[in-house]
Amino acid sequence: MSQQAATETEEASTSREDLINDVKKLLWGSNTKEDVFRQWAQGFYFSPDEKSALVQDEGGPCAVIAPLQAFILKQLLSETDITSWAGIKPEKCNELLVKAMTEIIAQAADPVDAKYSIVLVDKSMSTSNGEVPDSQNQMSSDEQVQGNVSQSGSLSIESNNFHSRLRIHTLENIEQVEQFFTVHINTFKEQFGVLLLLYSVICTKGISQIKLEISDLTDPLIHSTFGYGCQSLINLMLSGRAVSNVWDHDQDVGGLKLKGIDKQNSVGFLTLLEKLRFIEVGSFLKSPSHPVWVLGSETHLTVLFSTEKKLVSPETPAEKAKRVFKKYEFDENNFIYTDSLQDVLAELDLFCYSEYVEIMKKKLDKDNDGIILLNSFMYEFFPEEDRTYPDTFTLYHYNGLPRSNPENKVKYRKGEAILLECTTSSFSDRNPMLTVLQTKWPTIDVQWDMNPSIN
Repeated sequence: MSQQAATETEEASTSREDLINDVKKLLWGSNTKEDVFRQWAQGFYFSPDEKSALVQDEGGPCAVIAPLQAFILKQLLSETDITSWAGIKPEKCNELLVKAMTEIIAQAADPVDAKYSIVLVDKSMSTSNGEVPDSQNQMSSDEQVQGNVSQSGSLSIESNNFHSRLRIHTLENIEQVEQFFTVHINTFKEQFGVLLLLYSVICTKGISQIKLEISDLTDPLIHSTFGYGCQSLINLMLSGRAVSNVWDHDQDVGGLKLKGIDKQNSVGFLTLLEKLRFIEVGSFLKSPSHPVWVLGSETHLTVLFSTEKKLVSPETPAEKAKRVFKKYEFDENNFIYTDSLQDVLAELDLFCYSEYVEIMKKKLDKDNDGIILLNSFMYEFFPEEDRTYPDTFTLYHYNGLPRSNPENKVKYRKGEAILLECTTSSFSDRNPMLTVLQTKWPTIDVQWDMNPSIN
């Protein structure tokens, strides 16, 4: 090797190490905790009880696994009838996995000058104890396809060892990315597959661009104690934007411009925290282009989906009015205080000058009780409501944690939903699933074949 070539190789190695160190600090902070790192050290593999459902071994990596599962379901719903899913072949599952990974990478890339950086582990290097991985311990491709094994069993689960082995492959177009994933799919089904996809997304997005989108850089993207992904990480996987908020567009809050989701998303997001009024989910995530939603509890992410395409029809003015009214109502009793009327009208871009508002207060609160009922408000401003989705429909739920499923079997749970005339209940610790769903459909009730868990 010439001196020039050696110098170029050394510079490339230094550049790679700097990038990996930046990714490492962004994700884990200045000190990677090994127990948290081990929670994330798993591959992508499917449940033997539900051929197209990914399994999550430990708490934490749901921030990657649940969005990936959502994109898998998006593909499945558009290609095959749900009644045929039980007989899906392993090769088809691999294909779905590749397409979902490719879509997540694609939306993270620069739309003007896209370059794709895919991260893999160099298995040719010796382990931390000086041994070269034993090829006899590695399963064949056929065995991996059939067995869906997530751990290769031969690589040390140690963060420093993992990061020293990483190699970055730069690809020019998304077709090359899909082909690359297809060739290396078994690597992503092995021990570090979840992390390899995550690192690929971050490297493709670019550290500098992620820092521009994140509003708070003081904390790492992965919680240093509990190991769960923050909202910026979830948004990055769902939408390609590492913003900290889930509302539509950017908003001015106290003079600060806080970034949100900039367009309708392919798959959606609903969260229990909205019911607690800690967070506001905008219509770009609440009403995605496909009937698939990632559901967030305080500690975990799961996925809701449906075969009913009318559930993702554009929100009508009347539906928006009900949603905004609910935002201001008192204790979920289908009324607001009269003093809130001007704020409601303003948020709906309706006429809201003070003199007009006072006239409407007297009309809508004839008994001078200080409240305005939802029915009265809707009859006055939206008398001809045209609902875009049906009164009854079927929902399905996925939870990747075996311990959160009956008999530890990761399977889709089926529920029959109905939209009632009035809200069924307020926040309930006994039914957090229903509580989350009511952030999208305030009057929903669901009868499940087995009560699913969002934790």
